[in-house]
Amino acid sequence: MAEQTSIDQRLIDRLTAEIAPAHIIENCPMKEYTSFRAGGNAALLIQPGSLAELFFAVGQLRSANVPHLVMGNGTNLLFCDSGYEGVVIRAGEGLSGVRVEGNVIFAEPGVSLAQLSKTAAEHSLSGLEFACGIPGSLGGGVYMNAGAYGGELKDIVIGTSALQKNGRMKDRGRAQLPFSYRHSPFMESGEIIVGVKLLLQPGDPKAIKERMKELMAQRNQKQPVQQPSAGSFFKRPAGHFAGQLIEEAGLKGLSVGGARVSPMHAGFIVNEGGASAQDILDLMAIVQETVFDKSGVRLQPEVQIIG
Repeated sequence: MAEQTSIDQRLIDRLTAEIAPAHIIENCPMKEYTSFRAGGNAALLIQPGSLAELFFAVGQLRSANVPHLVMGNGTNLLFCDSGYEGVVIRAGEGLSGVRVEGNVIFAEPGVSLAQLSKTAAEHSLSGLEFACGIPGSLGGGVYMNAGAYGGELKDIVIGTSALQKNGRMKDRGRAQLPFSYRHSPFMESGEIIVGVKLLLQPGDPKAIKERMKELMAQRNQKQPVQQPSAGSFFKRPAGHFAGQLIEEAGLKGLSVGGARVSPMHAGFIVNEGGASAQDILDLMAIVQETVFDKSGVRLQPEVQIIG
């Protein structure tokens, strides 16, 4: 593994003056914070305990011109084996506040989509059932416009608050949120999502919970949920399904090192134990080339590759 770039101790001292030292980890193994359970270390991981701590950390890092990125539950990320020479800010439990007002939910980025869908059901609100089995966080989900079973976050997100690169807050309404398939404006803007407003519909709590139970059963039956993965590895190409193209190319079950195209669902690449990030990337490349040769379709990863 490549040696990590050291972070100036004076910067760490400034950070720990406002953020609990237990929430700051040097040379952090990112495989412990991503669902693939693979990849290298980050020079520093910060887990803010509040929005104020997030703002403080980002301000310090920007002033020091230190490269940094924000992540959620790490369910759609793969850090290369060489690691990340900057700082990773993880929006987790400390940034998971939720408030329900009528049909509207206001939530911080660190809450998991599964928990948020459960909260909606408890308030007899429909529209988030599709997200009940998505393991990612709300912030990460909005960033990539996550979806499943015919639903997408773009269908229910009506507002966001985000921290801009200039340090100012920017609020966006639905008209200023041009979402598309697995894409949001935040991918280009560099803004950090700190709050999301979702509009749901009143529903029958029994019917909502039954639908969630049904979707969870489908997911458990058809997807390799017991193995480390990042969910569907490739974006759905227009007019096709990635898993079907991969299976038709004869790649179901193909492995490279500890990485394997899932025998259960060819759209998933799983870590069968001890896979390196390079194993996963090498397998991705083989799948892309083989599918292209067979079908003329170039699969694009849905997973964000860091490094």
